[in-house]
Amino acid sequence: MNEKYDASAVEAAAQAHWQATDAYRVREDKPGEKFYACSMLPYPSGKLHMGHVRNYTINDMLTRHLRMKGMNVLMPMGWDAFGLPAENAAMKNRVPPAKWTYDNIAYMKRQMQAMGLAIDWSREVATCSPDYYKWNQWLFLKMLEKGIAERRTQVVNWDPVDQTVLANEQVIDGRGWRSGAVVEKREIPGYYLKITDYAEELLAAVADPENKNYLSGWPERVRLMQENWIGKSAGVRFAFTHDIRDAQGAPIQDGRMYVFTTRADTIMGVTFCAVAPEHPLAEHAARDNPQLAAFIASCKAGGTTEAELATKEKEGMPTGLSVTHPLTGEAVPVWVGNYVLMSYGDGAVMGVPAHDERDFAFAKKYGLPIRQVIAVERETFSTAAWADWYGDKQRAVCVNSGELDGLPHKDAVDAVAARLEARGLGEKKTTWRLRDWGISRQRYWGTPIPIIHCPDCGTVPVPEKDLPVVLPEDLIPDGSGNPLHKCAAFVDVACPQCGKPAKRETDTMDTFVDSSWYFMRYTCADNHDAMVDTRTDYWMPMDQYIGGIEHAILHLLYARFWTKVMRDLGLAKADEPFTRLLTQGMVLNHIYSRKTAQGGIEYFWPHEVENVFDAQGKIVGAKLKADGSAVDYGGVGTMSKSKNNGVDPQDLIDRFGADTARLFTMFAAPPEATLEWNDAAVEGAHRFLKRVWAFGLKLHGLAATPADASDASRKLRREVHLTLQQVNFDYGRMQYNTVVSGAMKLLNALEDADAAAVGMAVALREGFGILLRVLYPATPHIAHALWAELGFATEHGDLLDAPWPQVDESALVQDTIELMLQVNGKLRGAIHVPASADKATIEAAALASADFAKFSEGKAAKKVIVVPGRLVNVVV
Repeated sequence: MNEKYDASAVEAAAQAHWQATDAYRVREDKPGEKFYACSMLPYPSGKLHMGHVRNYTINDMLTRHLRMKGMNVLMPMGWDAFGLPAENAAMKNRVPPAKWTYDNIAYMKRQMQAMGLAIDWSREVATCSPDYYKWNQWLFLKMLEKGIAERRTQVVNWDPVDQTVLANEQVIDGRGWRSGAVVEKREIPGYYLKITDYAEELLAAVADPENKNYLSGWPERVRLMQENWIGKSAGVRFAFTHDIRDAQGAPIQDGRMYVFTTRADTIMGVTFCAVAPEHPLAEHAARDNPQLAAFIASCKAGGTTEAELATKEKEGMPTGLSVTHPLTGEAVPVWVGNYVLMSYGDGAVMGVPAHDERDFAFAKKYGLPIRQVIAVERETFSTAAWADWYGDKQRAVCVNSGELDGLPHKDAVDAVAARLEARGLGEKKTTWRLRDWGISRQRYWGTPIPIIHCPDCGTVPVPEKDLPVVLPEDLIPDGSGNPLHKCAAFVDVACPQCGKPAKRETDTMDTFVDSSWYFMRYTCADNHDAMVDTRTDYWMPMDQYIGGIEHAILHLLYARFWTKVMRDLGLAKADEPFTRLLTQGMVLNHIYSRKTAQGGIEYFWPHEVENVFDAQGKIVGAKLKADGSAVDYGGVGTMSKSKNNGVDPQDLIDRFGADTARLFTMFAAPPEATLEWNDAAVEGAHRFLKRVWAFGLKLHGLAATPADASDASRKLRREVHLTLQQVNFDYGRMQYNTVVSGAMKLLNALEDADAAAVGMAVALREGFGILLRVLYPATPHIAHALWAELGFATEHGDLLDAPWPQVDESALVQDTIELMLQVNGKLRGAIHVPASADKATIEAAALASADFAKFSEGKAAKKVIVVPGRLVNVVV
């Protein structure tokens, strides 16, 4: 056994052993209860980052621990390999996205293997492989057959220079992020998946604890985020009538402008209506109003998401048109508002500025009337400020509303709905914030949509026998649009129905499609004849999913939807894909920067600076080590290459070994909490592992001959098994930081024990065997090596499948116990009494102790209070 801990040699040997024995291949026929633990698959960006290390180590600890407890545990891995970053890299480096992607996958896979992760690589998938995306296409066609997928038009951000659709985050100040061209809103055809058909079922599992599929194993925060995104709202949909006619003299939208509101009790407070820039009334008004047309054009430049519009300054312009209030008959002016989305509801909203913050700001900006129609007792209304009574449904009643006056919220809503329905202008309705999922992307690097466009037959699905429609992998985007348009070998094809010349669809699928079912493909990745098989039913639903909170809405919602579609098509049995969800915290590091002479920001690596502290030890600044010049300290933030505060896991592995990197990320914070990087703590983790190795070396030379137990050996065994009891509890709740604390406590106890005491050699060996098994899920390499070196493998087999240590209840029994001694409530010492001692015996021992004699100052005891198992308090 080497005297010094050589992490590189230890880890290379352990990994060679695992590879030679195919240790991590998982089979469905293995005995034991199944457990499926999966981390969200990474995008192959080129290198792992510390967030990856943390995520995968959490998964690995869970996998190894449960396997040692006799369960059949699956931990797979794959690559979310399609998407825009590969196209951007291709343009920058002039290489096909495929080459960039596959090179990155190879490098990142080597990094994962260097971490010693217990991944079953026989199940690896890459979403850019035809073997994988064939089934995206196949299921899409099945959805078309069932009416779950359909073709319709969509409003998109169009870059006229790059000739491509931009995501909302790629539109900066109304211009394309790359070309700088003014972005246009265009309505183009695309394919949608009807996720709204599943809205009720998707909502029930996150909002109704009585539902059979309620996701109780998910964080409450994530359930609430999904509930809000789905956004079920009960209200009234009604029409403002008008006689505005189009060029042919027909009433626009049949003379009705519909709106939806959850607060119909405020209908008498409407002083204006706002419509989306794309609304037919807005477009009609703009025909003869150049100024309005220019405003509408400016509204169409920029993003289209609710999140972006919520933070945007609310702007509007009058159309000169008016509609008729359905109850009062008053004329209500119509404005175009940049905050109104055509894709939500009917593209129009009623403005009630007295009782809606957004409407209030809009009315104040443009001098529109503000009319109070809701009152709360003892509250004073003022048009100078916004009164937030809109949400106070319990105390609010209608005022200034004619026949509605005095009615509380629910009664007023019912009364308004009844009046509108009687006039044929409205009815109660439930609406959803959730919208159907548009999957068409005018991008190259993605799953080809299996559709052929024929001049005679129209849109024709690709026959199942011709799947997959293979994406050419040798194209290089040049920024002038989707290169598939120019690839005749891909585009030009015969119509499957009539045989005439036709064109392939050049749109590709949203990459969320790829990540919506990959976890099912892991279960049967070698099946080339079916999307899933019976093995999927064995493993699904997944028992534990691990990933970042940034995926709490879209990815998780789409995966839940996709699972339900597969269930309804008879492909899977699970109602929900993920039983438990853990959202691990971000990895943070210090940020140092300063402004350049040109007005930019220059960032510095933490190792390049020395911190400047105030009197309380708080960092208030920094200075460069090179020249002592001042640097601004920006606090801690998410690790980022752009801010020079990232840590390369490979560098960490090269310096200290993978076990040190793993141990630090597990010890520094609970899995759900943010982790602040600390170089000293990393070195501390490495020192701890060197201590473990050193103790193993000491034990290697210690003969563990059987002997009767001594008080010292019994004390050690009790401490070891008490700690194991706590560690078992912490493993069960995935609090791996306190698991590592327990391992450190175990080592301290072993090091502090008197090795020469009678029976101690046996107790030390037992304790160290427990320590190695406790540490193994966190630091598998060093534990594997020491387990073999000390002969434990001969006794119990390979550590990976060694039985998890059991708490010896007899070791916890004490012959004597220690009780704290207080005199007049102040701690003055301790006494030792038999564990079975009664109250009288304890009182006698306390009064006879030297500590009582010293601190009672000769005074007699007035009262003795015994707290069983804890303390004795003598009152004098």
